[in-house]
Amino acid sequence: MKREETVDYNIKAAWHAISRMYNTEAGKYDITTSIGFVLLNIDAELGTPATKIAPLLGLEARSLTRMLKNMEEKGLIYRQADPVDRRLVRIFLTEEGKNKKEISRRTVKSFNQAVVENIPPNKLQCFFEVINSINRLVDEHKFK
Repeated sequence: MKREETVDYNIKAAWHAISRMYNTEAGKYDITTSIGFVLLNIDAELGTPATKIAPLLGLEARSLTRMLKNMEEKGLIYRQADPVDRRLVRIFLTEEGKNKKEISRRTVKSFNQAVVENIPPNKLQCFFEVINSINRLVDEHKFK
């Protein structure tokens, strides 16, 4: 079987193409795709516990810690102890962070709109069914 015929190769190739496209757009605003995804997962009003962000993005805690430090240095976020549980640190968006989050949101919506406009609904439905089945297989380790 050629690598181009394997499921994992095609998923990875598609994600890399999407990621390159997102990074090109994000670079215009001095952020990265990863930063954009973190921004999208921070509640603009209530903030988000730092411990909740890594699992949402499939990141290791160490990687997220470095990224949050970088985002703080760029003036996109700030940290604040939770008023109820002082052990918990919440991540909040600065005004600049809110602006970059909106740019990220528009970019993701624009890409999704282009997909919806160019792929027939029945094929898109099939895609979601297949990708959900693949995720389930991976989660259940039923590929051995």
